[in-house]
Amino acid sequence: MEKNAIDFFMGRYGLTNTIIDRLLGIALARGGDYADIYFEYRISNSLSLEEQIIKSVTKSISHGVGVRVIVGDKTGYAYTDEIASDSIARAAETASHIARTGGAKEMTGVDVSRVGHDLYSVDVPVSAIDLERKISIVEEVNTAARAYDKRVREVQVSLVDEIKYVMIATSDGRLVGDVRPLARIAASCIADADGNLQSGRAGGGGRIGIDFFETHLTPGECGNTAAAQAIVQLDALNAPAGKMEVVLGPGWPGILLHEAVGHGLEADFNRKKVSAFSGLIGQPVASKLCTVVDDGAIPSRRGSLNVDDEGEPTGRTVLIEDGILRGYMSDYLNAGLTQARRTGNGRRESYKSIPMPRMTNTFMLAGQESKEDIIKSVKRGLYAVQFAGGQVDITNGEFAFSASEAYLIEDGKITAPVKGATLRGNGPEVLKLVSAVGNDLELDSGVGLCGKAGQSIPVGVGLPTIKISEMTVGGTQA
Repeated sequence: MEKNAIDFFMGRYGLTNTIIDRLLGIALARGGDYADIYFEYRISNSLSLEEQIIKSVTKSISHGVGVRVIVGDKTGYAYTDEIASDSIARAAETASHIARTGGAKEMTGVDVSRVGHDLYSVDVPVSAIDLERKISIVEEVNTAARAYDKRVREVQVSLVDEIKYVMIATSDGRLVGDVRPLARIAASCIADADGNLQSGRAGGGGRIGIDFFETHLTPGECGNTAAAQAIVQLDALNAPAGKMEVVLGPGWPGILLHEAVGHGLEADFNRKKVSAFSGLIGQPVASKLCTVVDDGAIPSRRGSLNVDDEGEPTGRTVLIEDGILRGYMSDYLNAGLTQARRTGNGRRESYKSIPMPRMTNTFMLAGQESKEDIIKSVKRGLYAVQFAGGQVDITNGEFAFSASEAYLIEDGKITAPVKGATLRGNGPEVLKLVSAVGNDLELDSGVGLCGKAGQSIPVGVGLPTIKISEMTVGGTQA
């Protein structure tokens, strides 16, 4: 893979700084506060296995350019599927017409801007591996899962990867590029015990090379984890219902934090005053034990970026500190309208999409207590280890999440597995009920996808073991 995105676009498509300056000038010809041009070239691969055979193998290439003009709180946006000067010029004219204010805008000539970090220096990306090697990986996952227990009846495995080249040019003189590898393996199993069907899932990845599947998450480990989760559920009891203490395990349960709290901390919702956290900066919104951050600069993580999709370097943003709301995740537009700083959270699904404030890797920092002591402190409650689907209302913070793996806690001990447990509550209120935070922070394995306004992007989540003093559990126990 080519290491320099600016050289990639300039060399392949004959672009120069002068040409880019001219295109930005066209975008601002009818006025505007700011304009940017986003170039993208993406190679995507996918491979899936079902019923012990390779079901599909796909490869796709997409490329294009999006042009944005901002005037106050109004945005003009247009894109083209061609990376050619005349096509980009037409898109720039369209964006200019949408956002026109009258009078041309002075702009700064672009120059290559230094990117402060290299978070995913990958020697051999997964996209560079031959098909036979990829097939062997998914087959190893299938073999391991089926060998785990004879009650494993069905196994599905997928391996998806991409290389994405992006270049962003802005009217304030910024020109930055990024080459972004991404890969993820996912396995799902169905176990069958005399018609009692239960499922299990596992997977992982990130902005990684092929060595990840040799040193961090081997195919055998992936298959075993998915199978074990399905087998555990075969003996699960119906979940109890009612209000009780709930302990969330480390890692992937951070998806509850992401959905129930994270979206409410994105700047666009707060600027429009439709978030449960609107207008609360400097005020307590959580237990004093809670510090929540969004960090897009963690090496190799799925949600990490060297620069966001507006060319802003990523970093760590403290959202909640010791229970006090400190700030929101912001992009160029919302930072300007609220006189806040940009946080490197301007993200988009593709060149066809307008950037907006989005999470990167969002998690709660570790506390002081051990997982064992937290469990011992619970008389009767639920220990939730993995989550499946969920939903949240950003305006009021109400959420509901299904626990795909959970256990009873009885007299300070983890006992029987349970099925059918749903956690319900209000995100801001639940944060106030956090009564213990463990010292075992984990980030998820690298499988997260986040949807917002029709755009889906890769993200990361994380959590230490935490105890919530009271939470409503929707169960199926009679």
